[in-house]
Amino acid sequence: MTYLIDRRLQGKNKSAVNRERFLRRYKGQIKDAVGRAIKGRSITDIENGEKVSIPVKDVNEPSFGHSHGGVWEVVNPGNQEYQKGDLINRPKGGGGSGRGKAGNSDQTSEDDFIFELSREEFMNYFFEDLELPHMIKTQLTATTEFKPQRAGYTVSGTPSNIHVLRSLRGALGRRIAVGGSSRKRLNEAERELEELLVAGAPLDDPRVIELKKLVHHLHTRLLAIPFIDPFDLRYANRIKVPKPMTQAVMFCLMDVSGSMDEQRKDTAKRFFILLYLFLKRVYDKIEVVFIRHHTAASEVDENEFFHSRESGGTVVSSALHLLNKIIDERFGGGSWNAYVAQASDGDNWDNDSVLCRQLLVNTIMPKVQYYTYVEITDGPPQNLWEQYAQVPEYHQHFAMQKIVTPADIYPVFRELFKKQPK
Repeated sequence: MTYLIDRRLQGKNKSAVNRERFLRRYKGQIKDAVGRAIKGRSITDIENGEKVSIPVKDVNEPSFGHSHGGVWEVVNPGNQEYQKGDLINRPKGGGGSGRGKAGNSDQTSEDDFIFELSREEFMNYFFEDLELPHMIKTQLTATTEFKPQRAGYTVSGTPSNIHVLRSLRGALGRRIAVGGSSRKRLNEAERELEELLVAGAPLDDPRVIELKKLVHHLHTRLLAIPFIDPFDLRYANRIKVPKPMTQAVMFCLMDVSGSMDEQRKDTAKRFFILLYLFLKRVYDKIEVVFIRHHTAASEVDENEFFHSRESGGTVVSSALHLLNKIIDERFGGGSWNAYVAQASDGDNWDNDSVLCRQLLVNTIMPKVQYYTYVEITDGPPQNLWEQYAQVPEYHQHFAMQKIVTPADIYPVFRELFKKQPK
């Protein structure tokens, strides 16, 4: 039996080829192991690697061997005690020092295969089947915008696009190439003339006169080469390329009112941290806007959004008004895909909850691609939930989920941002 294993070292003494092949081969088992591993870990440790285990029966290495074929009976050398069909007594167990009870099974087993996923590998498996829903707007698929982009140089164009440096460089190269042979003959003639004059040859010597005429002719020929020719001109070339229309902005709205205790705020922070990591990892060109609100809403940076201790009453509509204002001022015009994720305990003034529903249905939902609302409470749904539950009747791209404990963050997140069927 022969085992073929690639042991070539690549990158910090690791066999990268074997590792990538292993990850592709056991992708299903590894994803299940990652799912089990993340259930008990903190959201702040989400970017770390993880040790995962796979049943050893699933990781047997392929082997090649030669089959004899047919039925073979083999007598091994050194057997003087047993013959075919004899019964062999089970050997007595040794005296162990463990506290557990000894098993009576004579079958041997192997431990699960355990290996460590790197940070990048762990994050790839965790976010593999997630995406922002409805990423490309339907009204943008029929129209294409173009933007100019530099594409080298061309021999024709308008005078305003002349590239002076490239044109002078081409002219210099042309003069050197065209006058190279004449310049060489000129240097030789001048050197020979100087040698004759130094040797005392008279000025009326036929050879001296001939060399002077040749030098004058070559000088005239070199001066006749134009300094710059229309052939030398180079123009900056610009072409139009399709402009990507899938730019997106994510709005993160978090309730920081007095009814949101520290535990609920911590749960909301964990949800937004996970969302933030997901967006930054999956999409390169995406902007994130953070909005905190109590009785008043304000746009803040990432650090203040996650760590500020400001609190107050609850007026959720203030955040929706600010959201609508930012969309109109900075992300309007139909070229942005806007997404909103809102986290709250659902406790709000009754009249304000009705206003929130009206703002969503009539003003905000037509401007966004996807809106998710996460209610963090261990009790019955609050009045904001009851009002928001009516929004899907008017707009299908609105989703709601409830988080009771921090353990619900992962399943809720994956349910909200799972890949949509094509």
